[in-house]
Parts: sequence; C-alpha cells; structure tokens
Amino acid sequence: MFNIIQRRYLYFAISALVILPGIVAMVISTARFGTPLRLSIDFTGGTLMELRFEQPIVPGDVRDVFVDYGLGDTSVTTAGDDHTALIRCKALDEEEKAQLQAAVRERIGPFEERRFEMVGPVIGSEVTQAALIAVLAASAVILFFIWWAFRRVPNSFRYGACAIFAMVHDVLVATGLFSLAGLLFEWEVDALFLTALLTVIGFSVQDTIVVYDRIRENVPKRRGEDYETVVNRSLLETIHRSLATQLNAIFVLIAILLFGGATIKQFVAVLLIGMFSGTYSSIFNAVPLLVVWNNGEVGAFLRRVFGRPARAAA
Repeated sequence: MFNIIQRRYLYFAISALVILPGIVAMVISTARFGTPLRLSIDFTGGTLMELRFEQPIVPGDVRDVFVDYGLGDTSVTTAGDDHTALIRCKALDEEEKAQLQAAVRERIGPFEERRFEMVGPVIGSEVTQAALIAVLAASAVILFFIWWAFRRVPNSFRYGACAIFAMVHDVLVATGLFSLAGLLFEWEVDALFLTALLTVIGFSVQDTIVVYDRIRENVPKRRGEDYETVVNRSLLETIHRSLATQLNAIFVLIAILLFGGATIKQFVAVLLIGMFSGTYSSIFNAVPLLVVWNNGEVGAFLRRVFGRPARAAA
C-alpha cells in the first residue's frame, strides 16, 4: 500500500514555501500602501458612474477606455441589461470626467449619463467586517460540528482543529499570492475578492470532511492497525473522489479565466488558487496533521529544537 502520510513533513515544507513569499509580499504591501493588500475604490472611495448606451455593450470594452487613461483599478459591470454600465474608478474632477466620457462616446457609442457621484469607503468597511465575522463564526461552527459528529472517535476535537488549520492555510495562500499579484501586476482587492475567499473556505472544509468521515468509519473496523496506517488507508480510499470533484471545478475556472471578461479575472483567479490550495491542504495538510498530533511529534520536535532530550519510550 502506497504510504502518502510517510512524507508529511515534505508536504508541510511545500506549504511553507508557498505561504512565506505571500507573507513577505503582505509585509511589503503594508509598508508601501498601509494595508497587506492593495485596496480598490470599494474600500478607499472613488467615483461611481452609470451610463445608458443605445446599443448593447461589453463591460471589458468600456473598461479598456479607462485603462488606457491610466485607471487600471476601474471596474465595469452591467446593470439590468446589456445597455447600462456601472463604472467604478478613482475620484475624477470635471475635466477628467469630460475627457473620459468623450473617449467612451468615440470608441463605444453614444450614451446617457444617469448617475455620477462620489462614493466613500463605508460600504467596503462594512463588507470587510461582515466577512471577518462570518469567517470566525463559520470556524466556530465547523469546530463544534466536527467535534460532535466525530464524538465516538478518540480525540474528536483534533479533527475540527486540523480542519480549521487547513482552512487558514488556504486563506493565507490565496491572500498571500493576491498580495504578490498586487505588487507585480497592481491587482486590487474589491468586494468580489471577499466573496471568492469565503467560497474557497467552503470548498476546503467540505473536501477535508470527506476524508475525515472515511477515517471515522475505518477506525473501529481496523482496530488491529496502528492509527497512521488507518489514516493512510482512508486517504487512499477517498483521494480519487476528492481529485475528481475538485478537478471538475478547476477545469471550469481555467476556462473562465482564459476566455471570460477582464472584470471577473481577479475573482476567478482567487477561486482557482483557492481550489488548488484547498485540494492540496485537504489531502496533504489536514490529514497528516492528525497523525502528527496523535504521535506527539510536535512535542518531540520542540524538545529537539530547544535542546531537551525526549523521554525514552517505555
């Protein structure tokens, strides 16, 4: 039987190598911009413009006009139908507004201005606060649910704690790589980023619970095997299901990323990164952590680091 769990510290090292550059990027971003991630006008404030065109429009075409004027953080969405565009960009004065609208008329076509107003960062702050509360509440519920569902398995609390750890791993990977993209490609966080992050959390926990459930079934069935063997067997029995489920979603996201519009590219990129990370952490982090915790390897490692000899096995 192939032993996946045996190489657990290699998997942990790979996770660390992915997360550390993201943490460095967030530190640099904090020094440069005051926040770990570059913020869009959803959080910093800016201009909201609503234009009604005579013919259907493509949001990406309208956005290209603003990008050509150096407003790369502009977001454009349609409202109601394909004739109305909602444009969010940095604060514009009357002269900049006139120049941009003239360029839009020339390249896209005639339109009617229905709204032009300055927006503040209040909505973005409220959304961020709500997202943080949602993550904390979800973590508490997940921990309690897994502890209760696995109450007949020894040390059921560990299953919930390891699932939360894997979830935090996925959040760090997604936010770290997005912060790095913010430094390299000037990507900025908007409300869709938070939506993508919450979706990633859901997928990550779901995949982890599938493997944990098989461990719960195998522990009483295979009492003659040590815990590491039971966990490895359970992982092998479910890995094809995990990969098949996640790969289906990943292929769709890749197609959308390659052929979708520019306005959702960052949203899809976060989802795609999160899917890869969630698949990896469910198989190679959350499950091996159970073995590490069960074997008391963390304590032995700390004793070696701080120079205290481990007690001899009885």
